[in-house]
Amino acid sequence: MGEPPAIGYERYESHTCTCSRYCPPRCPRFVDKQGSRWTVRPARNADTDRLAALYHSFGAADRTLGVPPAVDHQRRAWIERSLADGRNIVAENQERIVGHVYYTPADAPRPELAVFVHPAFHNRGLGTELCKHAAAAAVEADREALELHVSQTNRAAITVYQRLGFEIVDRDRTIQMVLPLQEQRTETVRDERDRHS
Repeated sequence: MGEPPAIGYERYESHTCTCSRYCPPRCPRFVDKQGSRWTVRPARNADTDRLAALYHSFGAADRTLGVPPAVDHQRRAWIERSLADGRNIVAENQERIVGHVYYTPADAPRPELAVFVHPAFHNRGLGTELCKHAAAAAVEADREALELHVSQTNRAAITVYQRLGFEIVDRDRTIQMVLPLQEQRTETVRDERDRHS
């Protein structure tokens, strides 16, 4: 798919930003529940090593439905595929990437969404914010909906997804959820850029 468009992020400087017409669909500045500041931006191919470092810290309990893969070379191939085929967004500070969300295939009408946050940074709102960025990007790209699969035992994730507007559409071995991207749904995932202009 190539590198994502960098409009907005190219001119972003976190220490001086007050939001402007250069902002992407959601403001790239994010302050989590503990007061830590993060930048949320499109991932680039150059992020492969930093994403590999993020996923290296995941244990068996942090994987869902077999991803991220546990073996290093399989994990790196999975990261490279997601960067090539999907729309990828990361949450970072100056030191590291702590969260990654993507939907794939990027050009599908109803791509599949996956979101991962470093285990040490759970319950701080990063996963929710990453999902909002992915949904806003999908709205801007004229996607119809986002779909995801989640384990039936992952009640916390299911609750978060439902708060974001995802609806349960199937309960087989996993729970399949869909976020329709009509205008009434997008209010929960988009920022009002004009108020910052």
